[in-house]
Amino acid sequence: MIKNFIKKIVSGGQTGVDRAALDVAIKLNISHGGWCPYGRKAEDGIIPKKYNLRESPRPTSEEIMDPDAIYKKRTELNVRDSDGTMIVAQEPLVGGVLYTLQMVNKYKRPYLIINISEKTNPMDFSIWIIKNNIRKLNIAGPRASQSNNIYEATYQILHQFLNHDLLNKDTHMKNL
Repeated sequence: MIKNFIKKIVSGGQTGVDRAALDVAIKLNISHGGWCPYGRKAEDGIIPKKYNLRESPRPTSEEIMDPDAIYKKRTELNVRDSDGTMIVAQEPLVGGVLYTLQMVNKYKRPYLIINISEKTNPMDFSIWIIKNNIRKLNIAGPRASQSNNIYEATYQILHQFLNHDLLNKDTHMKNL
């Protein structure tokens, strides 16, 4: 198979969407990485070392007052360091997912929201990736405890999207 147009998948390592994104990248042999919270903290404990993630810096004394500071810092760094962000969700955007949207607006990065409750078209995803020249894709969404079956649904969608023919050709359409 010819290398994917996307050269790296970035995510924060949390359960749910983040882990699905990283697992699909590993399965498809696409480089993966990104920033994870200080201490490699996730809702299920410590993020496994099999995920090539860097710990975000320790929260400052001001940030430590916010219990979500370590997650917000990781989210901001992943948005900042990527070419674009795909948000996967099935409910209205809240909490950390809403914060991701705030960060894409702050850094003026392209973003795409995929609602797993609706029919999705891999061609639309591929065109968005190519038009925005996204080589380093940040993927974000709710953690497993916040959204039923989000890991499984995200894994299936990403596996389908990242295997789309348009993203796996030698030449890519320039004027989609």
